[in-house]
Amino acid sequence: MLLESLLFTLLTQAPTTAPAPKPAAAAKAPAAAPTDAGTAAMPPAAKQGDASVAASDAKPAPKPMAPEVKTLVDRMQAFYEKTGDFKAGFKQDYKYKAFRRTQTSTGTVTYKKPGLMRWEYENPSKRTFVLAGNKVYMHDPEAQTLSVAAMDTSQLSASVTFLFGQGKLADEFAITKGACKDCKGTLLVLDPLKNEPRFRQVRLEVDPATAQVLKSTVVDPDGSENTIAFLDLKTNVGISADSFKLNPPEGTRVDDFTKKAQ
Repeated sequence: MLLESLLFTLLTQAPTTAPAPKPAAAAKAPAAAPTDAGTAAMPPAAKQGDASVAASDAKPAPKPMAPEVKTLVDRMQAFYEKTGDFKAGFKQDYKYKAFRRTQTSTGTVTYKKPGLMRWEYENPSKRTFVLAGNKVYMHDPEAQTLSVAAMDTSQLSASVTFLFGQGKLADEFAITKGACKDCKGTLLVLDPLKNEPRFRQVRLEVDPATAQVLKSTVVDPDGSENTIAFLDLKTNVGISADSFKLNPPEGTRVDDFTKKAQ
């Protein structure tokens, strides 16, 4: 499984269909990183000032955020900036556009600054994903495997890092208020300011009273949608760093993709 993709955009890829992890060399420099849109990734002609090349990749300048939207976004960012840890249940619905079906998963998610995150899947099968520093771990008890991959967290999109109190959404997205009659909160629609190969759009349902995210939806390039609803979220409860350690049973095979090939 490509473990990085599960954390790039709040579990953008369906967990049961993702491909196998690549060696660390590929994992440390993903082609989809936000910095790929910068000067270093431009062809030689663009570096020499070829305006026509740069213009072809540019998107129209976004309209300023509506005052009510900006106020809510600022409150939401402040909420996560002051959050040292949190724990919540989650319900994940992955809608496959091509197959016209939805896969539902449930479990718990735990976070602790700086950069510790654990996704504990309970249904339909037990699996654990842990982000710790620049490594991501996946334990599959049924397959008796523990996979380890490298991850450059500096390459994560703000659609993830704002939960860590770091990324600024307004720096990467045009943000507008969306219409949603079934939403319990205010729907914010985030459209990437630069061409983004990893996802088409992000939608955040935000509680206007607390400014916390109730639900996150990532729209894949093919139109599939990955929605995660956060349930009974509790913040600053004093979560121990030991909560992010994995202790698989004896006999578990460890596949460490961070080690260089001999």
